[in-house]
Amino acid sequence: MRKQVVAAAAALPLLLGACSSGGTVDDAHGRQAVSSATAEVTKDVTEKDFDRGDFPASAKVDNPWYPLVPGTQYILEGRANRGEGRLPHRVVFTVTDLTKVIDGVRTIVIWDRDINEGQLEEAELAFQAQDDDGNVWLLGEYPEEYEDGRFKTAESTWIAGLEGAKPGVLMRTNPRVGTSSYLQGFAPEIEFQDRAKVSRTGIETCVPVKCYDHVLLIDEWNPLEPGDAHQLKYYAPGVGNVRVGAVADPEAEALVLVKVSRLTPPALAEAHAEALKLEKHAYTVSRNLYGQTLPANY
Repeated sequence: MRKQVVAAAAALPLLLGACSSGGTVDDAHGRQAVSSATAEVTKDVTEKDFDRGDFPASAKVDNPWYPLVPGTQYILEGRANRGEGRLPHRVVFTVTDLTKVIDGVRTIVIWDRDINEGQLEEAELAFQAQDDDGNVWLLGEYPEEYEDGRFKTAESTWIAGLEGAKPGVLMRTNPRVGTSSYLQGFAPEIEFQDRAKVSRTGIETCVPVKCYDHVLLIDEWNPLEPGDAHQLKYYAPGVGNVRVGAVADPEAEALVLVKVSRLTPPALAEAHAEALKLEKHAYTVSRNLYGQTLPANY
């Protein structure tokens, strides 16, 4: 099954977009950091290696494949099938200046929005942290779903340490082909058990922001879902996720990075306020779960 996925990924036209040199984030430092990480780190962590004692007191994520600099915003655009055919889809991923303690670990708060055909479909708070060895972990998510612009549900909420949920690995320090797969999180109450595995390295891919080389391809799937659907994510060193593709996935989400920028202080303050507004609602609609967490802060 893994061989079929890798072959399919290689056969994809990489969803090639226009190439330019107009990127706002330089990946040269990222490539250097990748080389350093490869030389120094050999352990391939899995979800079984989580130890809250391995995390620093302050939240900082500088993994070269997945840097989370507060005030950075990524915009990816493409198409996705959310039940009404493959329609224009946009993802706005914002690294806020907020932190939140989850399961004893101080995490960075991500404010993520999914916009389908110009209408907000989902707004999410995600909680991510980096351990002392440089591995990035996911410790929970609060996703609100909307229908016709109105709140519908937040039933997919999960928080590590509550209701049997456990943290998962988002990015290893030294991702390499041929290493084991790993859970990105475990939440039995909502049947969340997404897995990931390094599929390829050293890829070149072009998106509207610019062309990148030394790109990492991660294959993701949920073993609990029927069929053999996989999502493919491409990570450029020093930048992060620059492309999303799919194999045998009915949602057929295909996205490319169209903009990455540092928010101005007023724009970051607005993102900060919107994230706190979403959290305030979370305490109302998810009292038994989210309500057990400490408030986000600086």
